[in-house]
Amino acid sequence: MVKIIKEEIPIEESLKRKLEFICEFAKTTPPIINGNVRKIDKTNLVYTK
Repeated sequence: MVKIIKEEIPIEESLKRKLEFICEFAKTTPPIINGNVRKIDKTNLVYTK
């Protein structure tokens, strides 16, 4: 049986602040979305979204 493991990837606060500063300078609003990783157990296959 295939077991899929889903893990959330939070964005680092320092990176988020830098992106917000750059977007504030450019007068835009950034759509910041946390991503996730899906791994298939006992393989080296990974899907990043």
